[in-house]
Amino acid sequence: MKGLSSKEAANRLKLIGYNELNSQQSKNILQIAIEVVKEPMFILLISCGALYLFLGDNTEGVIMLSWVFVIIFITFYQHQKTEKALDALKKLSAPRALVIRDGKEMRIAGREVVPDDIIILNEGDRVAADGKILESLNLSIDESLLTGESVPVLKSSLNENESSCLVYSGTLVVQGRSMVQVTGTGLNTEFGKIGKSLQLIEQDQTNLQKEMQVLIRTLFIIGVVLSTVVIIAYYFTRGNFIQAVLNGLAATMAILPEEFPVVLTVFLAIGSWRLSQQNVLTRKPSAIETLGSATVLCTDKTGTITQNKMEIASILIHDSIIGKLQFQNNIHSIQDILKFGFYASHKNTIDPMERAIGFCYEKYVTKEMVNYDLVKEYPLSQNLFAMTRVLKLKDNDYHIYCKGAPESVLLLCKLTTDQQSELLKHVQQMAEQGQRVLGVAKSTWNHSIFPETQDKFDFEFIGFLGFEDPIRPEVPKAIKECYEAGIKVIMITGDYPTTAKSIALQAGMVINELVLTGNDLKAMSDKTLKEKIESVNIFARIVPEQKLQIIKAFKDNGEVVAMTGDGVNDAPALKAADIGISMGNKGTDVARESSSLVLLDDNFSSIVAAIRSGRKIFDNLQKAMAYIIAVHIPIIGLTLLPAFFPELPILLMPLHIVFMELIIDPVCSIAFESEKEELGIMSRPPRNPNVPFFGIKQIIGSAFVGFFLLIMVLVVYFFCINEGHKDGEIRAISFAALIIGNMFLILTSLSKTRNALSVLFEKNVALLLIIMVASGLLVIINSFKYLRTIFSFETPVLIHYRIAIIGALIVLFTLELIKYIKHKVIARNTV
Repeated sequence: MKGLSSKEAANRLKLIGYNELNSQQSKNILQIAIEVVKEPMFILLISCGALYLFLGDNTEGVIMLSWVFVIIFITFYQHQKTEKALDALKKLSAPRALVIRDGKEMRIAGREVVPDDIIILNEGDRVAADGKILESLNLSIDESLLTGESVPVLKSSLNENESSCLVYSGTLVVQGRSMVQVTGTGLNTEFGKIGKSLQLIEQDQTNLQKEMQVLIRTLFIIGVVLSTVVIIAYYFTRGNFIQAVLNGLAATMAILPEEFPVVLTVFLAIGSWRLSQQNVLTRKPSAIETLGSATVLCTDKTGTITQNKMEIASILIHDSIIGKLQFQNNIHSIQDILKFGFYASHKNTIDPMERAIGFCYEKYVTKEMVNYDLVKEYPLSQNLFAMTRVLKLKDNDYHIYCKGAPESVLLLCKLTTDQQSELLKHVQQMAEQGQRVLGVAKSTWNHSIFPETQDKFDFEFIGFLGFEDPIRPEVPKAIKECYEAGIKVIMITGDYPTTAKSIALQAGMVINELVLTGNDLKAMSDKTLKEKIESVNIFARIVPEQKLQIIKAFKDNGEVVAMTGDGVNDAPALKAADIGISMGNKGTDVARESSSLVLLDDNFSSIVAAIRSGRKIFDNLQKAMAYIIAVHIPIIGLTLLPAFFPELPILLMPLHIVFMELIIDPVCSIAFESEKEELGIMSRPPRNPNVPFFGIKQIIGSAFVGFFLLIMVLVVYFFCINEGHKDGEIRAISFAALIIGNMFLILTSLSKTRNALSVLFEKNVALLLIIMVASGLLVIINSFKYLRTIFSFETPVLIHYRIAIIGALIVLFTLELIKYIKHKVIARNTV
């Protein structure tokens, strides 16, 4: 066959362009920067920095703007790392193809294949385009990437079934050879249609992103209004415009919530880095916090719960089924069937069942120095799902070995109806355990002329081999942890209900009575599906479009859905889910690029580690936000007080606020992020997605803590006034009380389940470093006259600082007592 000419192929390639699935370009740092600064939170961050510069506070302005560049760098680094990892994984989108052009065979890149090209497929080839079979010999193709089925499909140009005459891009030839005429490339393939459908799926912002934008905008408006009021009040009560501006500047610095966008982005960026250390690649950092509130985990069966490979699980011989755990004890009994099954298989095969037979043959069969020649082979056909190989051994006899579908092998053995019925009961028993069964038979032949068809041999039935796609060893433990964490585990598969149930039981799933199939879903309205889906955790015989339908139904019921998958058929559901999780090694490019997270080691237990990390990040982020609000209350109060009471000495000036920010910024963005997870983090139910991340309850709680700290500092402040201290001394003692109280507030805020001493003695290096630096700077400032002058301090007698320490300790003990009581009440209610 001549095929297309090179010139005609080149012209068609120009018309259709390169395969869109392989044309994505890596973003440069400028594109990343533009994307980052488009975010409302970063616009606010830049605005804050610019406002500080405009108001004359160059230090804080430069610090704020520097944070923008730091975040851009972290985001760019993470993006590049992600893209490099994905590029290394790209093996399936552009396979090499052997085509016939100008009458010659030539190998080209898969993206250069055009319609009407003639492709030659051999065992082990990845199909580069959709096509129609022109000629074939014993062709079997693994279509699991499209269908989710791990068993190869028999293909032939002679089949009446249209789909059996077609091959699809991205699938794998496991046996035989074929000549195919290309009918579709790129987005016009079945593979490409799924990719095209992804463009129609819109992803929503996470609840946290929406809440943060509203909270930041609200606090920003309140800050601007209060700052203006401070300037006006200060000017009219004291008549000093410059002091009014300075005090207004201090109020602005105290009130503006510049930490919020920094904290959120840093938490997610560092969280992505931490997950990468556990072989979880984060493509969308916002998915990390969503993971912590996941309520449903929808998982594909093939390649996700299972290993997407075949192994022999049981053997039936002499009316007795031997399980794989008993193979070693029955090694003499199983040798013959394994030997005959091996001889009925191809050498160096990539067929998963034949490889499983070869593995057991190598492991359990005593090796013999047997030389044989393959004389003839009878391939599988649509009329008889069995194959037979004729071998000539050293004794010059012809030995016939057959394997195939149980019904076909029993038919070849010419057993009676009753005998067949009895044996098929065993087949049914094995099938109910999720196994696929092959029959094995043997015969001999002493003529040099062989019959046209294999049914002419006088076969002896040997037994059945039961194959299973084994579950991943880490799956049962991971599913148990999901249940303990209050997460529903849902299996979605294209397999039969009995197989799905068997795999679910092996994986440790609790099976609900109702199992829905693809046909059930076709007959259901969306409303009915929403009602029934609450009592279903296994969906069988599902096609790709229905996976998407299931995900949407769960989301409509208010669930936060995580979806795992590895095939092309999983891509639309992965993109539509709140968190899409794809497999890195065995997953397809389309699945990986549609997902939020990629498991680089394909380890199912990494999902649980990611959920744990998501909950930890969520907790620490919430605690950091609470701390930010709490610590700003005393700063705002101490800044506003002199504006309305001119007889009181000014306590906080702009430089004091900068000093506080030098503690607050690293604490909330590094110390809280580094804090270890709360006790029992995976023993509590997921967070209700309808409950705000930082609602009124949390704001009131944080404000209460902040007011308590403010009252303590005011008590110290008025105590010093009452003792007759100078303004500089009052400022020094009160400021010390604020700093020490702030450090104690950090210790008690870092954990909701551990006390301050436990937190202090844990290995939170960032926390210890910040406390040491803050304490050291406070001592240094009060020790050198030049620094005291800059901070408007005067040094009182050392013993006068005792009131600051006592006040801070009272705050610490009170907050620790409240935490202890609250923890006990929660624990009692949980029990």
